[in-house]
Amino acid sequence: MPNSVRFNPDYPTITASEALYGRATGLIPAHTQTLAKGPTQYVNGVAPKYLQRGKGARVWDVDGNEYLDYNAAIGPISLGYAYRRVDDAIQQQLADGITFSLVHPLEVEVAELIHQVVPNAKSVRFSKTGAEVTSAAVRLARAYTGREHVLCCGYHGWHDWYIGVTARNTGVPEGVKVLVHTFAYNDLDSVRAALDENTACVILEPMVFEFPTADFLADLQVLCRTNGTLLIFDEMWTGFRWAMGGAQAYFDVTPDLACFSKAIANGMPLAVLTGRADVMALLDEEVFFFSTFGGETLSLAAAKATIHELQEHNVPAYLAHIGEQLQDGYNELAAHLDMAHVTQCVGHPARTLVTFSPAAGDPLLLKSLVQQELIKRGILWSGFHNVTFSHTTRDVDYTLTAYRQVLEILRAALKNGRVAEQLRGTPVQPVFRKTGNFHTKPRVGINGSQ
Repeated sequence: MPNSVRFNPDYPTITASEALYGRATGLIPAHTQTLAKGPTQYVNGVAPKYLQRGKGARVWDVDGNEYLDYNAAIGPISLGYAYRRVDDAIQQQLADGITFSLVHPLEVEVAELIHQVVPNAKSVRFSKTGAEVTSAAVRLARAYTGREHVLCCGYHGWHDWYIGVTARNTGVPEGVKVLVHTFAYNDLDSVRAALDENTACVILEPMVFEFPTADFLADLQVLCRTNGTLLIFDEMWTGFRWAMGGAQAYFDVTPDLACFSKAIANGMPLAVLTGRADVMALLDEEVFFFSTFGGETLSLAAAKATIHELQEHNVPAYLAHIGEQLQDGYNELAAHLDMAHVTQCVGHPARTLVTFSPAAGDPLLLKSLVQQELIKRGILWSGFHNVTFSHTTRDVDYTLTAYRQVLEILRAALKNGRVAEQLRGTPVQPVFRKTGNFHTKPRVGINGSQ
């Protein structure tokens, strides 16, 4: 009998998952279209590799095992899987058609909704993925300012302009790499050291898991304005989660341009570029940013329904409430078990991260053991709590009960020095993502010395 969301006697059987994995080997590079969903981010040999369906806050793998899901499809699920209002909107639009030969009314209707809730959305354009709109924002900033250099902080997708600053930059021309540098979050001095008359834009995730210091975002805005540089917020995670208007509404700092995706359409592929009217006006003729599927109607219908649902039920407030229960409960457990020096839950309550101290051991091994034991208890977890409107207090209570058992297992394994021995498969592998202190632009003197 397949495992479910309970204290199962053994780890799930994943025979069908492994069979599909074998078929994909050599056929699909890396076995996945999304790195965070791939097999390297889960204990290989224990975790499922393929999911079949979802409902609410739960998912079922191809072997029929059920899990309480805290990944939310790596962000796009804000309301819940197979959410009735959104699915009904998709089905109604499907009866009329998906993509047309002229512009569709939904493009206007959804743009108007976004204009109403996002502070900087004086103008709105649609696309399909986050990488597309961040790339469009950078091109737009370069066109508007007549400058070429970019400063970034966070993760902004797979396109050349950004991926050139990471360890996965093979294939990116050197001439592209030298135009982009990073700066440290919450460190204005690192921005000042890199900002110059050639800087077109500063693009950053306004928050990942560390909260901005009191004036960081506001001071960054002033610094950019003074230098004639555009400020761009990458709101893939914060948009429609922290607040309806995203981090810019939550922190009351309005960027020149902003990029959204994920939560806006509850799983359908839609990305949004918003910004100042004078900057966005360049998209009329000067700057080219068009795509065949930018106005695809099923995603727009889903976004319209999702935005209305988020508004009517004040979903961002609910995410903060349910996420806070989970975050506080985890940290209280860690303290009670004398594990607070080993692990903590950090971030905004709508999206938290469980951290493991390197002083206690290899964080990836500690994470792997916790993940393995949560999977046995019917919880699909990759280190995050991406809560949705479908997560309930009962879900949180069950999760905290599971965490108590799992942290006790981790504590005993650390005491005995047997964390690696208790893993039943290959541990979670590292990813290349960084948010600061790499590929920084050095301060260069007049004579070219550093």
